[in-house]
Amino acid sequence: MQPEKFYYDNKIVRNFGLATIVWGIIGMTVGLIAAIQLFKPGMNMGNQYTTFGRIRPLHTNAVIFAFVGNAIFMGVYYSLQRLLKARMFSDVLSKIHFWGWQLIIISAVITLPLGLTTSHEYAELEWPIDIAITLIWVVFGINMFGTIFKRRERHLYVAIWFYIATFVTIAVLHIVNSFELPVSAFKSYMVYAGVQDALVQWWYGHNAVAFFLTTPYLGMMYYFLPKMANRPIYSYKLSILHFWALIFIYIWAGPHHLLYTTLPGWAQSLGVVFSIMLIAPSWGGMINGLLTLRGAWDKVRDDVVLKFMVVGLTAYGMATFEGPMLSLKQINGIAHFSDWIVAHVHVGALGWNGFLTFAILYWLVPRIYKTQLYSKKMAAFHFWIGTLGILFYAIPMYWAGFTQGLMLKEFTPEGMLKYPNFLETTLRIIPMHVMRSIGGTLYLLGVIVMAYNLARTMLQGKLVANEGAESLPLAPLDPATEHGWHRRLERRPIRLMIAALIVILIGSIIELMPTLTISSNVPTIASVKPYTPLELQGRDIYIREGCSNCHSQTVRPFRSETERYGEYSKAGEFVYDHPFLWGSKRTGPDLAREGQKYGNAWHYNHLMDPRLMSPGSIMPNYDWLITQKLDTTTTAAKINAMRKLGVPYPAGYERIANRDLNDQAASIADNLAKDKIKVKNDKEIIAIIAYLQRLGTDIKANKTENK
Repeated sequence: MQPEKFYYDNKIVRNFGLATIVWGIIGMTVGLIAAIQLFKPGMNMGNQYTTFGRIRPLHTNAVIFAFVGNAIFMGVYYSLQRLLKARMFSDVLSKIHFWGWQLIIISAVITLPLGLTTSHEYAELEWPIDIAITLIWVVFGINMFGTIFKRRERHLYVAIWFYIATFVTIAVLHIVNSFELPVSAFKSYMVYAGVQDALVQWWYGHNAVAFFLTTPYLGMMYYFLPKMANRPIYSYKLSILHFWALIFIYIWAGPHHLLYTTLPGWAQSLGVVFSIMLIAPSWGGMINGLLTLRGAWDKVRDDVVLKFMVVGLTAYGMATFEGPMLSLKQINGIAHFSDWIVAHVHVGALGWNGFLTFAILYWLVPRIYKTQLYSKKMAAFHFWIGTLGILFYAIPMYWAGFTQGLMLKEFTPEGMLKYPNFLETTLRIIPMHVMRSIGGTLYLLGVIVMAYNLARTMLQGKLVANEGAESLPLAPLDPATEHGWHRRLERRPIRLMIAALIVILIGSIIELMPTLTISSNVPTIASVKPYTPLELQGRDIYIREGCSNCHSQTVRPFRSETERYGEYSKAGEFVYDHPFLWGSKRTGPDLAREGQKYGNAWHYNHLMDPRLMSPGSIMPNYDWLITQKLDTTTTAAKINAMRKLGVPYPAGYERIANRDLNDQAASIADNLAKDKIKVKNDKEIIAIIAYLQRLGTDIKANKTENK
């Protein structure tokens, strides 16, 4: 057979690389602003579009789906072509994928500051954008599998296994977690409610980390690290064990985000058990990567690209050891809702995802431009300032997490809470937040230096848009050469995909189905009633403003929490909550029992200027709620949607809902007038006060009924 001439598509790789750099700088800048807002409220900039509650999800979406997402596609498009000895299946699909993904990111940049959000962590984008994500993901899948089918290399290397598992699992996660009922063009309600919604969200949330931030990066590690070190991967057998164990075990671990909540105990226990087991395959991958460098440590000392890889792998090992430790109930009881989790997440994000991305960019850009890196000194500067940035970020956040977690649990010898005011802990950890912002600044500075270095590298070279290559055609499948079941699987991509799908569905079905399909697993409480139309509108404003980014709504069964907040939470409280709003971080106190704790005037003044009622508060002002008119034209559609989801509003109630809304609003406005606060009853602040005053009161009513 004669070798065939073909051309690799480097232009699509370059495009995703440029997008990675640009969105990385934007996403990290937004993150730095959000970090500063947590000790300098003035950085909320006095308008509703730049408050912490609105830009924090913008930051997470920008760094996860824009920075990391584009980096994944850059690495996959470069490595896949070379591993398969084939150009991408379709240049047109490649372009649709690239521009479609950028438009999705731009839509997030527009909609999230506008308050158009589902409030689901890492899945805040509303339903039209979810559909667009699905379509573009399918385009990516067709392009990837089309390339696999026309390959000239029979064997599928380990990196491709991880790419395939990433594609099928993200598809399942996104579709299941995005079951929502549209109310309008940019408003929807989650199909699941309360504890069911929480379980689905954190099954998605944890596995978005697993299969978007981890498995594709492991695939890229398996390709780029041996190339950078000019050595084969340490162990083929370990890579097989690593791959299958990781994707099987990871999918079970989501419930460890919901320990001590109303999630059924068996599901919590499964999450803990599989989280602990997850150490083995995670460290197997790290060890396989680091041992690839055995005998090459002199090269690591002199090669900044390998330095980035080594620190990235080390950060991966640290994060994947700490994650299972945080799933232990004793540790989770202190760490959850605190800055400890912020530190843990950013060790993985800044160290693992960030440093691997930088290493790949420094290695890849000079090769597709057929030149040398413009400045190795700048790259070395980036490495050291980036490493310092991670340390200055993570260490203060660990300190803040330990401090807050322990302060909130401390009692006096007399049995009273030593720090009954949540704000005391907030003020105590402000210096750590200042240090965190310094670390973020150092890290961002390194990225900007990298952008300049790579720009100069591109300018001094010339992109080889179509890189020529030769390879023999794909040889006929010869069963005699297939020794072992896995070798056979590696040569059959559809079977490999189906096997990966089955492996991830086993844990998903076992954990999700009992809670989602057996109604008795979520007992109802007779005193818990649907929200009134005004409260429903207020809840949507609460979601729009991103309040759940700072306030949880679930009281765990600890004495420290029941003394501080009140009765611990029950599953039946949340049966009408579409979506659930338990939160994942307490920058402020829990609000599950906030109703009737303070008067309407307190809430009005607190929203207008939090420092009037809580001196030293870092909460932004929400004074626009006083002037903005509540949109009651959506009330009927919202009532109808909720009824379709099982909320027992009477038939035809949507036609009179605004009458009840106006009556309740007038009552609150009249009450405020008694405190010399004049506000019209059609303003948004009236609705959010109604919602806040409702929180937890059904359970109080239930306790009264039982007396």
